[in-house]
Amino acid sequence: MANNSIFRRKSINHVLASTGGEQGAGLHKVLGVRDLTSFGIAAIIGAGIFSTIGRASFEGGPAVSLLFIFVAVACVFTALCYAQFASMVPVSGSAYTYAYVSFGEIFAWVIGWALILEYAVSNMVVAISWSEYFIGMLTGFGIPFPDYLTIDYGTAHKGYLALQNHEPLTDSLKIASDAYLHAPVLGGVKILMDLPAGVITLLVTSLVYIGIRESRTASNMLVVLKLIVIGLVISVGVFYIKPENWSPFAPNGAKGVLGGVASVFFAFIGFDSISTTAEECKNPQRDLPKAMLYCLAICTVLYVLITLVLTGMVNYTELKVDDPLAYVFQKIGFNFAAGVISVSAVVAITSALLVYQMGQPRIWMSMSRDGLLWKRFAKIHPKFQTPSFATIVTGLVVAIPSLFLDMGFFVDLTSVGTFFAFILVCAGILYLDYQGLSKDAKFKVPYLNGQYIVGTVFVLVFGYVLSTGLLVNQIEEKPLLLIFWLVWLGLSVLAYLHKCSILPILGILTNLYLMTELGVTNWTIFVIWLLIGLAIYGGYGYRHSKLRDVE
Repeated sequence: MANNSIFRRKSINHVLASTGGEQGAGLHKVLGVRDLTSFGIAAIIGAGIFSTIGRASFEGGPAVSLLFIFVAVACVFTALCYAQFASMVPVSGSAYTYAYVSFGEIFAWVIGWALILEYAVSNMVVAISWSEYFIGMLTGFGIPFPDYLTIDYGTAHKGYLALQNHEPLTDSLKIASDAYLHAPVLGGVKILMDLPAGVITLLVTSLVYIGIRESRTASNMLVVLKLIVIGLVISVGVFYIKPENWSPFAPNGAKGVLGGVASVFFAFIGFDSISTTAEECKNPQRDLPKAMLYCLAICTVLYVLITLVLTGMVNYTELKVDDPLAYVFQKIGFNFAAGVISVSAVVAITSALLVYQMGQPRIWMSMSRDGLLWKRFAKIHPKFQTPSFATIVTGLVVAIPSLFLDMGFFVDLTSVGTFFAFILVCAGILYLDYQGLSKDAKFKVPYLNGQYIVGTVFVLVFGYVLSTGLLVNQIEEKPLLLIFWLVWLGLSVLAYLHKCSILPILGILTNLYLMTELGVTNWTIFVIWLLIGLAIYGGYGYRHSKLRDVE
């Protein structure tokens, strides 16, 4: 008898039995906790610390260091939930697989489709950031590189229009306008592209295609180099801090600080990429939870210290640049350190690119195994034991857009789907607790009874907001806040009725609140992407699902 429900769920035993796909070739089990922690650090400390941290500091000032802590706390709640799922379902697929077990196929599809967007656009940001530092490194060595092959068309055209309209030109607009003027013309169209971003993506994809051992070795070496560079920045930069640069600490208030949510959250989303390598772990039930928490703790401390050092060395208004670490040392005349950072960043950012390029093919592979995507995406290379076709597609999907679009556009796209995935993972733990399945987990989210706490805190916080008289204005400005309050109210009722654990609830609420801070662009693109995904699911995935013929 066919199971035609879009909410059909996979049992944990079914997930474990399906590992390895139809090809009969499994993945190499070579990763230990050190390798997994290294992968996590590689993903988290990538373009975030070498590039987007500058944009966030420009918006919020030194107080962005507190935003890093707040976002990290949200990620810790989520990481605990990821860790429990990883100990129960140690297979590739990350939040996609966890949603399949908890809420059913349609939710799994939405999460998987969102993760594809997350990994793709995250790597585009990383590739473009890598290109910025690479060009800076070449310039430092006096090696010329055509400016029209280092910039996207939109940015170059914006600079050209500013020049034509006699607007004041910043350094970045001057570079953009020069690139537009120097660009060759083919068929009446200016040839402008970020060639280094596309090339490095294809090179890293080649490494990922060859194998997990090679990727692990490269990642471990690059992470060591990255940590040395960051240690250099902190230990040297602390002597050039001017405390007056920290005043005012939050120049644009809470709104300015929270305006950097997209950039700051982008810096942390890499921790979930660890779970995509579950099938390549020697002991996933033990090592995955440890690695997630280790890398989050290490990276949070480093991000906070770097933010305080950067905003202490120069005024926050100067940090809207794509290479802030190198920039602040150039600003104080420490050109040697700036040069070392630029050269090292070129190498170090590559590790983040490597981890994201490794994660996305494994999402494609998991969805294909379940019949929701075409069979070729589940193909395992007989020699390299990697998802070969999915890896090639991933390389092309990332490389081509990174040639022609700018970093700011991609940063805005990373967060909505990721927040949604994190919320469902946290909610999944509540479901497992309710069903009594958490007892089988080798790692469990610590249980703290929220029966009375969740509702009591809701009443206190909501009462305070009502007393300020700003509730209506806040909801008009950010309509998603209404959903936030309703969800909190619903969770208060559920916690009272079922004695729910408070930590997954905190994960849901913090991620949902951070979602309310995202702009219209984020939501518009995500909805368009979601509609495309639902069309593919309806046209292919629903009819070819492996669960369709399971009673």
